[in-house]
Amino acid sequence: MVSQTIKIEQLIDEQKLGRFNVNLLLWSFLAMFADGYEITAMAFAAPELVRLWGVDPASLGPVFSASLFGIFFGAPLLGYIGDRYGRKTAIVLGCLICGSSTLAMVLATNMQQLIVLRVVTGIGIGGLMPNTVSLTSELSPKRFRAMLIVLMFTGITLGGGTPSVIAAWLVPQHGFTVLFLIGGVVPLVIAACVALFLPESVKFLSLRPDKREELLRVARKVRPDLSISPSTVFELQQSMPSRGIGLRQIFSHGLHWITPLLWFCFGMTLMANYFLNSWMPVLFVQMGLPPDEAALASGLYHVGGTIGGLLISILIDRYGFVVIALLLLLGAPVVAGIGIESIPYSVLLALSLAAGICVLGAQFGNNAAAGLLYPTEFRAKAVGWAFSMGRFGSILGPLVGGMLLARSWPLSNLFLAAAVPLVAAAVAAMIMTRICFLRFKGLPLDDTPAERCE
Repeated sequence: MVSQTIKIEQLIDEQKLGRFNVNLLLWSFLAMFADGYEITAMAFAAPELVRLWGVDPASLGPVFSASLFGIFFGAPLLGYIGDRYGRKTAIVLGCLICGSSTLAMVLATNMQQLIVLRVVTGIGIGGLMPNTVSLTSELSPKRFRAMLIVLMFTGITLGGGTPSVIAAWLVPQHGFTVLFLIGGVVPLVIAACVALFLPESVKFLSLRPDKREELLRVARKVRPDLSISPSTVFELQQSMPSRGIGLRQIFSHGLHWITPLLWFCFGMTLMANYFLNSWMPVLFVQMGLPPDEAALASGLYHVGGTIGGLLISILIDRYGFVVIALLLLLGAPVVAGIGIESIPYSVLLALSLAAGICVLGAQFGNNAAAGLLYPTEFRAKAVGWAFSMGRFGSILGPLVGGMLLARSWPLSNLFLAAAVPLVAAAVAAMIMTRICFLRFKGLPLDDTPAERCE
């Protein structure tokens, strides 16, 4: 009897969007929700922390950057774990690290303890991003892949905006530690749900003979329209050979310009994002806004990010890096405008919303691109390195903001400084547009093997 043979790429790409995809999107979205909450919770706790602990606002730069420093190590570390032990395993581990370290912050009594715990939190945050990108990329049909990756990442903006609601609603009665209490419990609950309900990557499972039963189980959920027998043979196109855990793979076979340019786009966009993400609540209070109005204005940045994510999810499949470049170019004057002196509150709200659309929308595009450009064999590692190298920018953003604030820079100059990296990222995105157009013979991005492109 001849065994049935199924090509993994066809198994995934020919599926119809249905219950399986909704389940995948839901739990990946919630993992990103926890990720986004952890990233911004400290910024919204900062104004109350300054008041109660009597610390200088300019001294908060290291606290804001501590989690980003952890991400620098967590992204490649848990990216490797995802490639070695499974995307799902790494996602659960990332949620557990985030939840337990954030919960411990409820008991912190000084800045040094907060810094250490935020570094640990960052390790978990860094691990969630590359593995959710890889998992969603590897289980989604190509025609909807970029859209589903970006929709998943809108969980970050929803999670990132949630502390603003808690800061305005619960912090006045319960203190800033309530932000960390909620931020600790939620990821632990999500970790349990992910372990129970999130599927593992079929492409990953096909590379592990010891995972045969799980491969059959997930494959049947992906394609309930097929009759998949226990003897079915699964073929995975080996696009590039695996050569350990080093960096050689992600710079070879036509990726030698794509990888560093992608890293630069990550770094510059994240520098601007984390400058705004960390300092807007504090700076808006210094502009004379009441804490609740400052929290609302800051929260709209993340609402805008959700809108930007939805926008780019529709456009990136067709236009690739063109959309990213345009959002970055539009974002620069918008961010600079936030610092205009005596700006009406309604205009400030509109600019904060628009900044989120442009800056976070562009970063969602970067995230999607990272998940599309690399093959399965080292996708999580490659995405992890992109997030990790991008952390240079995200670490510098809050630190530079603190340094400029300590030098008593006018608010207009602070927001003008935040716009500069966006211009640099836009230039890199335009160069990437040209390179990818030549590589893939069009604007849409792909993980097409380099041997067929050169």
